[in-house]
Formats: sequence, C-alpha cells, structure tokens
Amino acid sequence: MNQLQPGQRVRHPGQPEWGVGQVQSVVGDRVTVNFEHAGKLLINAAVVTLDVVDD
Repeated sequence: MNQLQPGQRVRHPGQPEWGVGQVQSVVGDRVTVNFEHAGKLLINAAVVTLDVVDD
C-alpha cells in the first residue's frame, strides 16, 4: 500500500464524478479527503486504493 500524506491530491477510482480530492489527514487506514464535488469524506484505505494525481 502506498502511504498517503496530507496535502496530496488523489482521485477515487470508483467515483470519478467526485473529482480531485486533497488528503486532509491519515490515521492508520482512515484517510480523510476533501473532494471537489463531494466534500470531505472518510475513506477506508484497506478497502479503496486512492489514485495519486501528479500535477
């Protein structure tokens, strides 16, 4: 598993309509991401592998 860091930009592979999100915090497998079109969501990184967006 790649280790996400706060400030990284990511996409949810199963929810492209959410747009690009910015990682707010990472606590174990719990990743809080603020998405452009879905707001702040808690993602279980043990279940979902977020795609890192390279600018």
